[in-house]
Amino acid sequence: MNRTTPLPDRRPVRDRKGAAATAAPPPAHAADWRRRPTSQQWAAWAFLAPVTVYLALFYAYPLYRNIDLSLRHYTVRSFVQGNAPFTGLENYLTVLDDPTFTPALLHTAVFTVVCLAFQYAIGLALAVFFNQHFRLSATLRALFLVPWLLPLIVSASTWSWMLNSDSGVVNAALQAVGIGPVNWLTSPEWSLTSVILANIWIGVPFNLVVLYSGLQAIPHSLYEAAALDGASAWRRFWSVTFPLLRPVSAITLLLGLVYTLKVFDIIWIMTKGGPADSSTTFATWSYRLGFGNLLPAFGPGAAVGNLLVAAALVFGLVYLKVQRKQYAS
Repeated sequence: MNRTTPLPDRRPVRDRKGAAATAAPPPAHAADWRRRPTSQQWAAWAFLAPVTVYLALFYAYPLYRNIDLSLRHYTVRSFVQGNAPFTGLENYLTVLDDPTFTPALLHTAVFTVVCLAFQYAIGLALAVFFNQHFRLSATLRALFLVPWLLPLIVSASTWSWMLNSDSGVVNAALQAVGIGPVNWLTSPEWSLTSVILANIWIGVPFNLVVLYSGLQAIPHSLYEAAALDGASAWRRFWSVTFPLLRPVSAITLLLGLVYTLKVFDIIWIMTKGGPADSSTTFATWSYRLGFGNLLPAFGPGAAVGNLLVAAALVFGLVYLKVQRKQYAS
């Protein structure tokens, strides 16, 4: 007589309360294994480490030191020994009460706004012009990059020679058409204009390169469709080119703003902020306070520098907020 082997009961085992027994939890070593970083995570941290160290050493630490300088009363001795007394916001109040503050603020605003407007307008016009892909377009674009590639000390020295009141080529050209010489660098009425002209010339190639790259990303089919609808060249620019170029324009203006706020070498080489503070900006004023006197005022100089950092940070936050709104919509 054959006996059949009974099958095991696969029904869930119930405890005294009648509830089904749950599955046994995984061993502790399995959970630890899941928490271990994978090889991809280690590789990501390895690539991120050099950038983090670089930012910490060359950005975070200098910014911390500059904030510390602005909150203490540093002299040459205390700057070396490191025992400067804490003064709080006294250096900032000293800067705000200084008679140079208002002219420097006004000159910084005028210098930044005028340079940004002309650099962007000229750069956009040149980018649209070179986007036509005519013969020698690449060669001419390369030539327009020369001001951007030259060292700033060379560019500023060249403009100083060109705008020289006695032997400059600009005054020579003006005299050739019957206009008297202009004291570009030594007159309070023209010194700020002189450094603005030089900075516009230096900044146009950057705007040209970035905006030209943005134009290359716009599909040509959109222009063809607009032309079939009877849109003129000017209408195609305002209805197709300019709206689609808005994200690239925003980052171009932001980078140009940050760069223009901190322009120092061009102004210092050409006019040193003078005459009579007529071309002094926050950048040149900060340098003059910290290093331009026999008795340097490290605290006020650092305070002026921090005002520039704060201004750039505010505009950067405004840009991020505007970008988030555009992506959200």
